[in-house]
Amino acid sequence: MRITVIGCSGSFAGPSSPASSYLVQAEFGGRTWSILLDLGSGALGALQRQMSPDDLDAVLVTHLHPDHCVDLCGLYVSRRYRPLGPLPARLPVFGPTGTARRLQLMYHGLEPGGMEAEFDIHTVVDAAPILIGPFTVTPYRVNHPVEAYGYRVEAGGALLAYTGDTDDCPNLDPLLRGVDLALMDSAFIDGRDDVVDIHLSGSRAARAALRAGGVQSLVLTHIPSWNDPEVCRAQAAMHWPSAVGLAAADAVYEI
Repeated sequence: MRITVIGCSGSFAGPSSPASSYLVQAEFGGRTWSILLDLGSGALGALQRQMSPDDLDAVLVTHLHPDHCVDLCGLYVSRRYRPLGPLPARLPVFGPTGTARRLQLMYHGLEPGGMEAEFDIHTVVDAAPILIGPFTVTPYRVNHPVEAYGYRVEAGGALLAYTGDTDDCPNLDPLLRGVDLALMDSAFIDGRDDVVDIHLSGSRAARAALRAGGVQSLVLTHIPSWNDPEVCRAQAAMHWPSAVGLAAADAVYEI
């Protein structure tokens, strides 16, 4: 698997990165399969530096906060109103309960049927695998103020975990266990952000990955521009036994 960071800024697009979006690709059946984990604010523009959005095979949304899904509105426009006419096939979009209605509300003035002519929208179920070409994607319900999921992605024996937005919770164990790469929310700073059940800090992310067991590489993401990423890294490094990575726009991971 090849993972490209399209956007990793937390809560809103930052000066050096769009909000959350991760392109995951693998070769299968003589072609490259491409899925997106989230498509937050600003991410659709950056995605076009990596590939044509027309060639996506699926989008999986962790939750319905705008910094994780709002650029689906732009993706709808690019598929429906292209000069050559709408794309012939609907794009599978997976997300929490109410995804279709939320997109319709964000894009005011949609014709009847919402975005159903362009998107084939499915509601994910906790721990129920989704098969997309070479990928097996398993959603796990996580700990956030709205219905939210982390995604565990497997292809060709490689394993990726993406927590989306979450505080610590029991489902992080099956989400993270034994993965080659864990992309983990680190929006909070220990000693500053005392509210619970919203986000991880660097230290809580590291402890959760250790508890799950077998995580090969820890990369912190969803860091808002008001945070110093090195503070997040240092707080994780107090618990993590090897180097802690920081996600950056356009970074590529091969696993």
